Amino acid sequence: MMLDIKDLKVSYEKAKALEDISLNVQKGEVVSIVGANGAGKTTLMRTICGLKRLTSGEIWFQNRRIDRLSTHDIVKAGIILIPAGRMIISNMSVKDNLKIGAYLRNDQKLIKKDMETMFEYFPVLKEKQAQMGGELSGGQQQMLAVARALMANPTLLLMDEPSVGLAPIIVAEVGNIIRDINKRGISILLVEQNCRMALKLASRAYVLELGSVTLQGNASELMNNEIVKKSYLGG
Repeated sequence: MMLDIKDLKVSYEKAKALEDISLNVQKGEVVSIVGANGAGKTTLMRTICGLKRLTSGEIWFQNRRIDRLSTHDIVKAGIILIPAGRMIISNMSVKDNLKIGAYLRNDQKLIKKDMETMFEYFPVLKEKQAQMGGELSGGQQQMLAVARALMANPTLLLMDEPSVGLAPIIVAEVGNIIRDINKRGISILLVEQNCRMALKLASRAYVLELGSVTLQGNASELMNNEIVKKSYLGG
């Protein structure tokens, strides 16, 4: 099991944010979590990364319990988050943003090789490598956020709302990027409000409502579920 979350509860003071969440990601899978705003999706991602402490439950990654580790150590273990809103460093060049992604690595030859791979993967980043990150378009910033995460050489990639704020044509491109990343052997936990895209990309999915998992199963089956169609796919 790549990621195994057991009976997770998370609160903000007295308010419950997540209640009895159990889910898993197998090696090589794309697993999607869908739900409306306020469902607890981002809180879940932050908790996996150690940015938010759980109230109870357990998080295991590659047979190692990680919910007591620091975010730094969770990143070292191979879990990398691409946060909602991309969060690139706008006053730093594209190339330096990519270097930041590899800050825990010491293998300079491989880092250089991976940098060239990112430029092959995203030619526009090579073209604009000297520009400031804040000068890129929204779609280009998303590409930079993905490339920066890949520079960390992750085993599991957490993607929080990668399609938010992007034009439909760019959303389709982001979907293709996610497929390509997964083909590289990287497992992905994808949080998305765009339910149709999320279910098309995933092998399995969970529906999160008000901090609890209300549905789970094969993504293609959930695509045809009447509740999902009515609530998330426009009928």
